[in-house]
Amino acid sequence: MVGKRKSPNDNIFPPRVYRGKSKFEYHPAGGGSISLCPLNSPISLVWAKFEAEKAKKEAASNLHALAEEFFESADFTKLSLDTRKDYRKYSNKLMPVFGNMDPDCIKPQHIRKYMDKRGVASQTQANREKAFLSRLYSWAYERGKVKLNPCKGVRQFKEEARDRYITDEEYNALYSVSPLLVKVAMEIAYLCLARQKDVLALKKSELLDAGMFIAQGKTGKKQIKAWSNRLRAVITMAKDLPLKPSMSSIYVLHKADGQKYTRDGFNSRWEVAREVARQKFPHLSFDFTFHDLKAKGVSDLEGTLQEKQQISGHKTITQTARYDRKVQIVPVVGGQGK
Repeated sequence: MVGKRKSPNDNIFPPRVYRGKSKFEYHPAGGGSISLCPLNSPISLVWAKFEAEKAKKEAASNLHALAEEFFESADFTKLSLDTRKDYRKYSNKLMPVFGNMDPDCIKPQHIRKYMDKRGVASQTQANREKAFLSRLYSWAYERGKVKLNPCKGVRQFKEEARDRYITDEEYNALYSVSPLLVKVAMEIAYLCLARQKDVLALKKSELLDAGMFIAQGKTGKKQIKAWSNRLRAVITMAKDLPLKPSMSSIYVLHKADGQKYTRDGFNSRWEVAREVARQKFPHLSFDFTFHDLKAKGVSDLEGTLQEKQQISGHKTITQTARYDRKVQIVPVVGGQGK
């Protein structure tokens, strides 16, 4: 509550603006003081400076400002490039709805309403955006910037585990029409059970005598994938990827300037290859993702689930089981042992 001024003549000044020793000062409700302009300034300038500072103060208390502060934090910069890009993408969806709100005024019911509406278009994206918002609030809560995390207790949509198995016919059809870059990436992902990020980050220095060294970006698991004739052939193929004159590259998969492919850059070429395959092989389905290549590799491996876990580098056997998607052939009654 603003008290009475000592001099009635000062009532022409904005609320919480007072004469200091040499400048007009704005004393916000939360405490402190902000210098505005010299005492001999016209009243119009005093009001202009006050409105500008008040607007800054109000903007600093909304969710958009909190998100921008998170994006500039050390915690954010430690995340992988792909995760940072994803978080900014999720933020761009959330801010038109919540950006101007005080973070402490956002309640679980508001998150639920957003999830329900967003889920009409994509339940998966609604889950991802809610997960980002929860991460933002957790970061802010630990630093005393918010009172609670309104995402707590708000249920995400149930996501069905992928069970898409890429058949040999589908794989070979896509491979036959793909450019060299996509062919090499497909083979490494399939043969080594590797994620796209690890395939694109593979360096020539990681091609060892014993095999191909891969440190999984997601799990941190380090493995050497032993050479096979097919894997050696892929690396030989990769040497034909074009490079500009006088350029070199440290990456197995590289652009003409020697730089590594980004996720988006590679995905655009992957999508073009799938579209070409759809047109040439209309009787086949190419609705699988690049990540499904790893699942095909796990499924095609021979051995027990425990053996597949060791080769795939999964932390738990449950994770391996989710990737083992080939439909099993089982005997019928009376057919056992035949």
